[in-house]
Amino acid sequence: MIISCQNVQKYHGAQLVLSDITFDIRQGEKIGLIGRNGCGKTTLFRLLSGEERPDQGQISIRRGSVVGLLAQIQEAETRDTVYTVLQRSFAEPLAWQSRLRELEQQMSGLDAGTDEAAWNRVLKEYGVLQEKFEAAGGYEIDASIQRVASGLGIAGSQYEREFASLSGGEKTKVGLAELLLRRPDVLLLDEPTNHLDMGAIEWLEQYLLAYDGTVLAISHDRYFLDAVVKKVVEIEDGEAITYHTNYSGYQVEKETRLLQQFADYQEQQKKIKQMQESIKRLIEWGNRSNPPNPSFHRRAASMQKALDRMVKIKRPVLERKAMDLQLQQEDRTGNQAVILDRISKSYGSRTLFTGASDILRYGETAALIGGNGAGKSTLLRMILGQETPDSGSCMLGSRAAVGYLAQEAVPEDGKLSVLRYFREEAGMEEGEARGQLARFLFYGSDVFKTIGGLSGGEWTRLRFAVLMHRRPNLLILDEPTNHLDIDSREALEEALEEFPGTVLAVSHDRYFINRCFGKLWAIEDGRFHAFNGNYEYYKEKQAEQAAAVSSVPAGNGILPAGKGGLQYHAQAPANGIASSRKQRSAIAWEQEIAAAEERLGRIDAEMLAPGIASDAVKLAELQHTRDTAQAELDELYTAWMDEAEQKCF
Repeated sequence: MIISCQNVQKYHGAQLVLSDITFDIRQGEKIGLIGRNGCGKTTLFRLLSGEERPDQGQISIRRGSVVGLLAQIQEAETRDTVYTVLQRSFAEPLAWQSRLRELEQQMSGLDAGTDEAAWNRVLKEYGVLQEKFEAAGGYEIDASIQRVASGLGIAGSQYEREFASLSGGEKTKVGLAELLLRRPDVLLLDEPTNHLDMGAIEWLEQYLLAYDGTVLAISHDRYFLDAVVKKVVEIEDGEAITYHTNYSGYQVEKETRLLQQFADYQEQQKKIKQMQESIKRLIEWGNRSNPPNPSFHRRAASMQKALDRMVKIKRPVLERKAMDLQLQQEDRTGNQAVILDRISKSYGSRTLFTGASDILRYGETAALIGGNGAGKSTLLRMILGQETPDSGSCMLGSRAAVGYLAQEAVPEDGKLSVLRYFREEAGMEEGEARGQLARFLFYGSDVFKTIGGLSGGEWTRLRFAVLMHRRPNLLILDEPTNHLDIDSREALEEALEEFPGTVLAVSHDRYFINRCFGKLWAIEDGRFHAFNGNYEYYKEKQAEQAAAVSSVPAGNGILPAGKGGLQYHAQAPANGIASSRKQRSAIAWEQEIAAAEERLGRIDAEMLAPGIASDAVKLAELQHTRDTAQAELDELYTAWMDEAEQKCF
């Protein structure tokens, strides 16, 4: 046992945050700590790290164990660089290294023949220090820093930047790298995936699975919890409930537990009611007797004592209130909601993407994915008209009413109350505004909190309340699930599934993307790709692409389509989308599309032939031909739909 919590209580002022926290953690366990926003998870982390002490109860940590906490606000000396901060994990080995250099200087000035005692003393100290330095991995310091930093997406070009100049998300990422390099016995991670892109999240999952220490992670990332943890501790109503499974198993076990608890509660209530009626009858019988019969009163008193000693089962809450987000639109857009026509963007010598072309149609949902700094938020700003592309054009469809949720931090100087802010944004009377805010979990005195004092999850819920009131038909969301708890994420997912309009969102939440989006826009290695399908299908195709590349012998000149990144969707023709083909009759369109589909069918049939199945070179060549044919067919469909819409409007 490395950590034990027994009946821990903690108050914040007069508010009881944790009422009865009891659980045990064994060496090497990977545990997910979950619960709604504000339930006390971060408070528990501060108790476990020793920053605060419990008001009641006991927390025991095995003697000699080192606990590492990923702090919410990262601090460093004013002039410290990113690399200096990463080196803090190796402070002791680096001090030994410095002393070894000093001893080398001393030895170079000593003569073993004339001052043998001093020489032996220095040589002995040098040997001891060198052994300790080697055992602590001193010779692999730079390699270890490089491995962890690159895994989390910290580029080498950032090493010399001043730590103080980084954004909050970048500081958190560097702090996480520094903590992982320290390799404490217990890792306390508070929302470790919030500022990581998908590649970094997947790397972190593999790192934590191989980590030989104990990991306790607060997270609302459901894929991360499924991949890493084998035990879930849920904080609910100030108490801790333990489930020995991952997140998916927790959902099943919790439902079963609640239903069983409700059945036990009903059975106990029935028994309590029967005992109360029996006590009442016994007292009445005793009073009616003439003279009064004290035996009835003794039996009633004995039964009352048994009732008082009974451990009452708490009535379980089968369904807790969640954010009531109902997205509706005032009017629909035209068939084409967002049109990208060969747009490119660079900053100095750095190219974000080139030739980005695609059409997002009314009712479609698209997720924009890519690494941190790939240009996702830049592309959103160009779609919104806040930034100009270097080349190409970006247009919104007719009658587009945009609802934009930016990735903004809580305003530090926000002095307006929640109620005042919402009323000003929505133009609403106080009574109606309070009713709307209650739908987003702002009850009673919550509406008088200043927006500067809100948590990240509360600030996102407030902005969704404003967004819902505006009734847009095109939603553009930048990391909408960041800081939301799992219940609020599920409410958002259900609202998006019911929304009739168009949705474009930047997100690194793989569960959210997989559930809500049928199209992906990916920015990889300076190239833009459009892909029809959800995230799981996209990953399957990535794996197939990688396998196809590795199976082609070097030097044969045949490469799968889209080498250097996936490309499953045709780029726009050179003379632009709108004027790609001259107008023609419906029959001509149908004939050309039918011929293209027939060509595609012939290639598919050839690829299924038994003689081809074992010929990797021939398969790669056919795949390349098929991709070209598919691109031509997609182009025909796009041009045909464009012409049909132009005739309609």
